[in-house]
Amino acid sequence: MEVGRVKRVAGPVVQAVGLKASMYDLVLVGEEGLMSEVIGISGDKHIIQVYEDTSGIKPGEPVKETGGPLVAQLGPGILTQIYDGVQRPLPLLAERSGDFISRGLFVDGVDHKKKWEFQPLVKKGDTVKPGQPIGVVQEQLLIKHKIMVPPKHKGGVVKEIYSGNFTVEETVCVLEDGSQLTMLQKWPVRQARPVVRKLPPTIPLRTGQRVIDGFFPLAKGGTAAIPGGFGTGKTVMQQTLSKWSDVDIVIYVGCGERGNEMADLLHEFPELVDPRTNRPLLERSIVYANTSNMPVAAREASIYTGMTTAEYYRDMGYDVLMTADSTSRWAEAMRELASRLEEMPGEEGYPAYLAARLADFYERAGRAEILAGGEGSVAVVGAVSPPGGDFTEPVTQNTLRIVKVFWALDSRLTQRRHFPSINWLDSYSLYEKDLESWYAENVAADWNQLKRRAMAILQENAELEEIVMLVGSDALPEDQQLTLEVARMIINFWLAQSAFHPVDTFCPYKKQYDLMKAILTYRDYAFDALHRGVAVDQIKSVPSKDALAKLRMVEDYEPELKKVMDQMKAEFEALK
Repeated sequence: MEVGRVKRVAGPVVQAVGLKASMYDLVLVGEEGLMSEVIGISGDKHIIQVYEDTSGIKPGEPVKETGGPLVAQLGPGILTQIYDGVQRPLPLLAERSGDFISRGLFVDGVDHKKKWEFQPLVKKGDTVKPGQPIGVVQEQLLIKHKIMVPPKHKGGVVKEIYSGNFTVEETVCVLEDGSQLTMLQKWPVRQARPVVRKLPPTIPLRTGQRVIDGFFPLAKGGTAAIPGGFGTGKTVMQQTLSKWSDVDIVIYVGCGERGNEMADLLHEFPELVDPRTNRPLLERSIVYANTSNMPVAAREASIYTGMTTAEYYRDMGYDVLMTADSTSRWAEAMRELASRLEEMPGEEGYPAYLAARLADFYERAGRAEILAGGEGSVAVVGAVSPPGGDFTEPVTQNTLRIVKVFWALDSRLTQRRHFPSINWLDSYSLYEKDLESWYAENVAADWNQLKRRAMAILQENAELEEIVMLVGSDALPEDQQLTLEVARMIINFWLAQSAFHPVDTFCPYKKQYDLMKAILTYRDYAFDALHRGVAVDQIKSVPSKDALAKLRMVEDYEPELKKVMDQMKAEFEALK
């Protein structure tokens, strides 16, 4: 391997001469061998971003080539791990260097010494192709880790297949051409793993959150953005999605978050209980932790490392949810590197290629037909932290051009203690049309009509509230006063949901439908009574209306709902 020399150092960016490395190749900088990546080549000069602190590095120090790009190690044992941005396990780094990570430490992303029980799925004489599982390892209670032929391998006829306990580096299969397959794969993080074809987004990702499942659904393999200012509930929202979404694997990338927030998450995430198994959620999760005081280059790499891991599990046929918190910090890392490279700045100093990089990342999501047959998906939810809650800044705007779902967190709702604080007027989902037939078949034939009726009431309510602030609600016509009351019921009884209540934290589709239908039934009764000449105050004071509010907190709600609806019918019939 060639050895070059450091010529210039500017923060995390180093210039070196005497190298023959290609773009995005991994190199080791300085006497300590700091992990780094080539991000530019100009004549005989290589521009390198260093994933660690460059303090003390000086011109003349060696730069060693590794002969390949930054890769993620993929194999049994990556579930439950907490990594840094370049896939070094943080607990092992802490073991070797204490509370503060020493520079130049290299730790494998997968334990190369641990033995796993390999059970073959193919036999001698079978022909295997790229992406095909040749065996399984029971990685966790519910997760069978499929050992696949690497996507770039041409496959062939099985000459020998073994069973028993092996490390990830030991051969488990030999093909006729002499190639040996192990349980370990290595994949360049900036390169998307191949699939046969992408599939249309026609299956919703169930989250159990009424405002999402009902109004702004996300499809399996879809992309969503959660922009919101400080304290609007992004982290709680992502934890709730991680816990309740109907996916097999959860990958959380903490990209440049504050150290105290990340520390809280690392304490809380392992304690989250998986509702499927009543065991720790971490058993089917992977966490990439990259705090804001860690080197910016590693922050930039963490997004790609997380996505590569997600694609690996997708290729096994699993549904994966990847949450990135937050892509704003990732963009800030790109901005800092671009300024060190003296590139022409774009809007607000971000590099001109900001939109292209965001698109490259989000477009790796999707529901796909995988190489082995069958399908898997990667859904991506990216939190955005716009400075001052300004949604017009470049990262938010460029993200909105790419993603199909926008959940706008609103600080005014947060101040009113309304959670999830997703603004139902600013948010949208472009998957609604694709998912309508699924909801009609699997929830209720009139679900889409009910949803549209409810949204129309909320939109009319927003217009009326402006008038109410000027003249008060009593000055409105009686039918508009009733519309305000029904909208209040939708907002407080249906949209508001407690992430910490044992029952209300998750709401199945049927319960969402039944509660919404009950509210709109009240609305129909109310307007019918109004047309009969009943006073608005009488209509608004029926006891059954307030009884509806309590049903969202009841687990076995159906008998209670029937009683309430029978009571409501009787009350309205008695009104004169």
